Amino acid sequence: MHFTLLYSYFSSAVSSPLYSCQLQGQFHLNGMHKAGDVVLGGLFNLNFFAVFPDLSFTSEPQQPTCHGFNVLGFRQAQTMAFAIDEINRNTNLLPNVTLGYSLYDNCANLGIGFSAALYLVSGQEEHFILDETCVGTPPVLGIVGDTSSTRSIAISSVLGLYRVPMVSYFATCSCLSDRQKFPSFFRTIPSDAFQVRAMIQILKHFGWTWAGLLVSDDDYGLHAARSFQSDLAQSGEGCLAYFEVLPWGNDEAELRRIVDVMKKSTARVVIVFADKRNMINLMEEVVRQNVTGLQWMTSEALTTAIVLQTPRLMPYLAGTLGIAIRRGEIPGLREFFLQTRPDQHHNKSYGNSMVNQFWEYTFQCRFAPPIAGVDAGATLCTGQEDLENVETDFLDISNLRPEYNVYKAVYALAYALDDLLQCEPGRGPFSGHSCGNLKGLKPWQLLYYLEKVSFTTSFGDQVSFDENGDALPIYDIMNWLWLPDGRIKIQNVGDVKRTNFKREELTIDEDKIFWNFESRKPPWSVCSESCPPGTRMARKKGEPVCCFDCIPCSEGKISNETSWYSVSNMVVHRHNIHMYLNTVPYFIDSLDCSSCPDDFWPSPQRDHCVPKKTEFLSYNEPLGICLTATSLLGTCICAVVLGIFIYHRRTPIVRANNSELSFQILLSLKLCFLCSLLFIGRPRRWTCQLRHAAFGISFVLCVSCILVKTMVVLAVFKASKPGGGASLKWFGVLQQRGTVMILTSIQAAICTAWIVSASSTPHKNTQYYNDKIVYECAVGSTIAFAVLLGYIGSLAILSFLIAFISRNLPDSFNEAKLITFSMLIFCAVWVAFVPAYVSSPGKYADAVEVFAILASSFGLLVALFGPKCYIILLRPERNTKKAIMGRSIES
Repeated sequence: MHFTLLYSYFSSAVSSPLYSCQLQGQFHLNGMHKAGDVVLGGLFNLNFFAVFPDLSFTSEPQQPTCHGFNVLGFRQAQTMAFAIDEINRNTNLLPNVTLGYSLYDNCANLGIGFSAALYLVSGQEEHFILDETCVGTPPVLGIVGDTSSTRSIAISSVLGLYRVPMVSYFATCSCLSDRQKFPSFFRTIPSDAFQVRAMIQILKHFGWTWAGLLVSDDDYGLHAARSFQSDLAQSGEGCLAYFEVLPWGNDEAELRRIVDVMKKSTARVVIVFADKRNMINLMEEVVRQNVTGLQWMTSEALTTAIVLQTPRLMPYLAGTLGIAIRRGEIPGLREFFLQTRPDQHHNKSYGNSMVNQFWEYTFQCRFAPPIAGVDAGATLCTGQEDLENVETDFLDISNLRPEYNVYKAVYALAYALDDLLQCEPGRGPFSGHSCGNLKGLKPWQLLYYLEKVSFTTSFGDQVSFDENGDALPIYDIMNWLWLPDGRIKIQNVGDVKRTNFKREELTIDEDKIFWNFESRKPPWSVCSESCPPGTRMARKKGEPVCCFDCIPCSEGKISNETSWYSVSNMVVHRHNIHMYLNTVPYFIDSLDCSSCPDDFWPSPQRDHCVPKKTEFLSYNEPLGICLTATSLLGTCICAVVLGIFIYHRRTPIVRANNSELSFQILLSLKLCFLCSLLFIGRPRRWTCQLRHAAFGISFVLCVSCILVKTMVVLAVFKASKPGGGASLKWFGVLQQRGTVMILTSIQAAICTAWIVSASSTPHKNTQYYNDKIVYECAVGSTIAFAVLLGYIGSLAILSFLIAFISRNLPDSFNEAKLITFSMLIFCAVWVAFVPAYVSSPGKYADAVEVFAILASSFGLLVALFGPKCYIILLRPERNTKKAIMGRSIES
């Protein structure tokens, strides 16, 4: 693989027939190398700062120098060296193949890191001959790195063109999951997309819906901010009170402005996606303004940053919750570290200077000549210094996090290479079913196997890559504990990982968390308090959705939950909490109150539904009791009158005008009084079917008897005149009975047809009242009801007209007058009934109908039988045929 930026091809002036290739120049990079059959490259951050010379281009530019040694970066590089050494000693993995490595320092600088990557894939000898084989250090087959998302984006965009695999252990930008732009990029650290979702789940777990977001001004911070804002808005689980980009360098004015925003905000939770350098500058301003009472949440770049864990910053940062790279255990690593020794034979060379630089930094000595950044007057290093006699973070393997990712990245490349070399010829995945081989190995061939690699580490973690080159994500949740003696401890309080079923599993042990507040409890960070039951949210115009007012629910609606979830498969235990979460939206507070089911109504507080009160004309209420008593009273009076008439059945006043009809009228009136009881009590199917049928037939029986009586009176009067005797033959006893039966049968037929075709049934009516259910009998057929009433009315009107015509007959006791008066009462009652019935809601409609039945029944009873009972009981002297016929009575 040849990069035209680095090489210049030319024809040799000498007589040699071969072509030659010469490097345009060399980069002086801190590195560490080991030869092997296959070489893996590595990019690590061994120095924090790079100094570039003046680029005037009047002379050849000098190489940049790096300073600010990073012991942890060196520990990561040595971890890669250990992993390769361990693989070389493993007879089951890559047997008969020796792995080598070329590791470079990127000096936390994009230009240097990019140069190192090109150096790795192109080779770095000044001159080699282009014959059948190239003489010199072979290019690497894959690269482990880089530490930065920005550098990884730049490097992998170029390496991807040539399909050189790059496995990062620390670049988290979600943009690197784009396989179209970065087809050869893999990583053993979760992407920021997963880290963002993990942070959002922590916010939701503690009910923090109002938070501030601070990010660094680079790809890592800006992509994380974009992802965080998008996921937070989509989930509906909270809002950002402010979003600020931290400046590079110590921009005091901008930092002062940002801290002022934090002080004025009501958000108590601050989320940070930034580099250590950004955070150090910010904390200097936080300390200066003494901003306390904040709950910090940090990304993996800051959670384990020792530079922030100082007694000066603990009053502000103690209690911090952070996402951290999964901690692992690597057996034998410390023993390997203790074997580290400087290479005194190459101490003048930049090519193998990593260990020497570490040695000078650790023991504060120098090799001759001194390495940049070390005091020239320091003592000379012998190379025999003992690492166990010096205090250094290099030997601290209690918290292996980036190192564990480096370890997994090296093993992923090794397992992929092992799978490639075990391919059986003729059954390979490449063209013609061919396989790759060690002599002609191409980086793109390794990519095929790297995408399918799957193995389990000695620590028990499964390693594989998805379609985007991301490993199965898992993070530890850490808490910064400030001990009473002033010591600082970073403790694990849970983890979050994605299972094979594409679910995120969050585990938090709340009992272990240290809260840096007087209450020693989690803070409350919301823009607006959750609306109490019985109210709903009303968003404030121009403010985030988390800021709202609470207004009471409207009539008929409730809200009984301050928060509700649409998240499936979630299990919560308060002290050891496991939450299985899908990406389904989750909402806090309700924008709308919900309606109760049809049979329920809100409680007075409108926080829950209660069964609606049921209403019907009951026997237990005063109205029902009065109507029932009146009905029974009427029935008893009818019975008493019937008894009187039976006892005095032989007297003229009883026998006058067919006593049989009088008995039938009394019996029908008794039925009329009793049928009113069917309208009282809880409606049932049989009562609904019988009530109108019994009412209609009883009243038709009564009115038809009165009609026949009236007609008989008129016929008798006409018969008393000359030539009128023929009219009586049509009004004999049989004819009277037949007429009553026919008229009643018509009503019975109407009722039967009604019941069969559209029967009246019990019905729960919720239209009259919102908070009540009116039990009533649905009429079924309004037409049938109208026909029933119309038939009764027509008979009553006919009776009234005939009686009115007969009112002035000369008999002393003219019953036509009584019938006229009774029919007048009857018609008046039922004419008034219609509008009263239509306008009366619920049980009062039944009460109006019962009242009409009772009033008309009492009207008939009193008007028809009152005068007769008066004569029978109080004026017996008038109960004679002579008196009834109008003859004078002797005193």
